Amino acid sequence: MNTFLYGGDYNPDQWPEDTWSKDIQVFKKADINSATINIFSWALLEPEEGKYDFSELDKVVKKLSDANFDIVIGTSTAAMPAWMFKKYPDVARVDYQGRRHVFGQRYNFCPNSKNYQRLAGNLVEELAKHYQNNPNIVVWHVNNEYGGNCYCENCQHEFRKWLKDKYQTLDALNKAWNMNVWSHTIYDWDEIVVSNELGDAWGPEGSETIVAGLSIDYLRFQSESLQNLFKMEKQIIKKHDSEAPVTTNFHSLPNKMIDYQKWAKDQDIISYDSYHTYDAPTYKPAFLYNLMRSLKHQPFMLMESAPSQVNWQPYSPLKRPGQMAATELQAVAHGADTVQFFQLKQAVGGSEKFHSAVIAHSQRTDTRVFKELVDLGHKLKRAGSTILGSTINAKVGIVFDWSNFWSYEYVDGISQDMDYVDSILDYYRQFYERNIPTDIISVDDDFSKYDLIVAPVLYMVKDGLAEKINNYVECGGNFVTTYMSGMVDSTDNVYLGGYPGPLKNVTGIWVEESDAVVPGHTTTVSLKGKDYKAGFVCDLIHPEQAKVLAEYSNEFYAGTPAITENKYGQGKAWYVGTRLDHTGLTQLFNHIVLESNIESLVCDGDKLEVTKRVTQDGQELYFVLNMSNEVRNLPQKFIGYQDILTDKKASDKLERWGVQVLTK
Repeated sequence: MNTFLYGGDYNPDQWPEDTWSKDIQVFKKADINSATINIFSWALLEPEEGKYDFSELDKVVKKLSDANFDIVIGTSTAAMPAWMFKKYPDVARVDYQGRRHVFGQRYNFCPNSKNYQRLAGNLVEELAKHYQNNPNIVVWHVNNEYGGNCYCENCQHEFRKWLKDKYQTLDALNKAWNMNVWSHTIYDWDEIVVSNELGDAWGPEGSETIVAGLSIDYLRFQSESLQNLFKMEKQIIKKHDSEAPVTTNFHSLPNKMIDYQKWAKDQDIISYDSYHTYDAPTYKPAFLYNLMRSLKHQPFMLMESAPSQVNWQPYSPLKRPGQMAATELQAVAHGADTVQFFQLKQAVGGSEKFHSAVIAHSQRTDTRVFKELVDLGHKLKRAGSTILGSTINAKVGIVFDWSNFWSYEYVDGISQDMDYVDSILDYYRQFYERNIPTDIISVDDDFSKYDLIVAPVLYMVKDGLAEKINNYVECGGNFVTTYMSGMVDSTDNVYLGGYPGPLKNVTGIWVEESDAVVPGHTTTVSLKGKDYKAGFVCDLIHPEQAKVLAEYSNEFYAGTPAITENKYGQGKAWYVGTRLDHTGLTQLFNHIVLESNIESLVCDGDKLEVTKRVTQDGQELYFVLNMSNEVRNLPQKFIGYQDILTDKKASDKLERWGVQVLTK
């Protein structure tokens, strides 16, 4: 993309044609320069099989093109028309409870239905051929927010083929899944059944299972099945339009069912829908933006966000004055090269009619929200070209891995409170509050780029990963891991010989047992002469080469190690054996950050969020964000800098939800 896109989802098919021109005039008043269209229009485009009608879409495309809008065009394959369910029942997915869906909602297609694949492919072929020469189409948007696993017979058949390709023999499969447990040995490929509530899994989807190896493999298979659908659509589009990037929008909290890191290589650009809840701490969306940026280590698209209220939350307070711009610019600060909303015009019906929009139900332009949108549009028009394409250089990498996400939350025993994302956020917060740039990396990323790698709850350690970590630390890297790490291999079988399994050498310890801290009880840890609260689990640690940094100060294991540090080659590895409270973890990371020579962007942050992007010609852009309802002081470092959002000198105060983008 050559332009900083400011716009969002527009659904003119929900409105009379004679209102479209006025809508565009309103958008231009806010310096909106792009529109995302045709996301859910399959029923209009193909009212019956094989009969395509693009006449209305042609009018929309022409209106936007004549107004010189950049267009993000969807393929409309996320919501199937009613005739498809009636004619081809197998297109509907079967859910975790074994129920086949009927017409309604969206995202309810079976990824392995040959009929769905054929019909979706045919539609995309017609669309791509029809619009291949329109220069205003700058991005192709495939499907929408993929998700929803299927457990039908088609999927079961394809899953068996997938397993046969992966394991080759039933002996290998039985060994990988440890199928002698509960007489589960498989003697024929057609004895394998999908892992759902009717079989070996139970409880909420993705949370409890008898055979973890089976359930994890099924999640891998489903993620790949949906990915293959994306790749099919992309291949068709590229045949007709080789220039415009092709993407699909990842959404909200990390989608547990979709391995974004595996999908990233097939995305020309990462796009993301951000709807953090009203009570989310500000470091959580920052973490998710860093995850999106790190998927391809390049800027991403903020494809959807809310101008004010979000319709699906149990409580949807208005965004406070200034909060909308601050939350949008927070995404830009962490690597977004677009600001896009759902939606540009508020619907009059349906489940999203109370989701906020640029044009609200009042249809007025003298409202508080619209005035703020105009102000943000003016600022992005002024500064967007400078920001576009600038990058973030991080020396800290936090490991986030979908196989660990799946396997960790399948753990039965120890504690029912396994929450992978929250465990990662404990550690991300340490760098967020210190204004230290951080990437959220996969286990397959290049570790040598980082001075410090943090891998909380690295429960599953696949083949080769321990050697990679050992080499990284031996060559001078710094590494942190925690309780519930190094416990199982890629098929969820336990490493024998003491935890953390293949990480014992680099950490210089072994763990004998893990005590669950029950609700209402607190453990304490003594670190540098002061006690800090801890909970969740407490590892009983035996140091071998490692030195002890902190000890438990109560329970029968009082006086035994809780946190260790190990010199390994030219580097160091730390092991944190319990879930420290934030104060205790902060004290620990004061030490680790110092030992790793990691520098903050500012030392006098006054609770401001500060990030840095660097343009291709080396210009440093400091994003200083006040993500609060209190006035804050600008750090001394930035006095005299220029704010590119206003073309004025930096203000020494940041008002409530104030943002400055500063350069020398």
